[in-house]
Amino acid sequence: MQQYLDMLRHILENGNDRGDRTGTGTRGVFGYQTRFDLAEGFPAVTTKRLAWKTAARELLWFLTGNTSIRPLLQQKVTIWTDWPLAQYRASTGDQLTQKEFEARIVADESFAEEWGDLGPVYGKQWRSWEGADGVVVDQIAEVIEAIRHNPTSRRLIVDCWNVVDIPKMALPPCHFTFQFYVADGKLSCHLYQRSADVFLGVPFNIASYALLTMMIAQVCGLEPGEFIHTFGDLHIYNNHVEQVQLLLTREPYQLPRMKLNPARREIDDFVIDDFTLEGYQFHPEVKGEVSV
Repeated sequence: MQQYLDMLRHILENGNDRGDRTGTGTRGVFGYQTRFDLAEGFPAVTTKRLAWKTAARELLWFLTGNTSIRPLLQQKVTIWTDWPLAQYRASTGDQLTQKEFEARIVADESFAEEWGDLGPVYGKQWRSWEGADGVVVDQIAEVIEAIRHNPTSRRLIVDCWNVVDIPKMALPPCHFTFQFYVADGKLSCHLYQRSADVFLGVPFNIASYALLTMMIAQVCGLEPGEFIHTFGDLHIYNNHVEQVQLLLTREPYQLPRMKLNPARREIDDFVIDDFTLEGYQFHPEVKGEVSV
């Protein structure tokens, strides 16, 4: 996926070196945009292996409105463990290993309720945004209804930046506002992301929102159009620079094709087996540590 390599190169060549909340340090730029025509293939990075089913499982978890890591861990998805584990260790002094903590979350429902919830993060805001007046809004359901019945609306927006809820979140939303656009029988999505870990996080974000666009297009009787991704603070962590330089030596492969189960006509009916990624060819996996 050439757009991803161009992004990495742009940061290395034009970025600013800055400190950050995690203490790791970053090289980054402010303001960047990529566009993916979903008719040309599914935008999965090919210069390293993308765990696309993990991204899909996370997306389905968002769509349930759940904010506990327990359902993810039951599917062996560990990408959200770092934040509640850090909170648990800081609060209790108990230095459980990650595997021990995850096993206890899965085995002990009461422990999961106390330590496994992330607060009102993505799924909560998508499916049950609470206003100051106590009104609860299912933003996903409302935007789908609007796409179906008022496709030229300029208000096809889902927003996670609920200012009142941010202090309660384990991590404020990084990808937080997205807007849909319908033209010529195609549905496009434009995402704004305030903060983006380009090595670890961005490939997941691209795959997740491309898939979400395809899912909503299908349930609305449309074809997928473009996925447009706009960034605020786009950065490479200092402990990922060597990995990024390795990726830049690799030639990207042709994009794969994502197939959705055509029988699904409601967004809440999708399950992981409804997604098939065909023709995905990739270079060997490259790992990096998450900065918390």
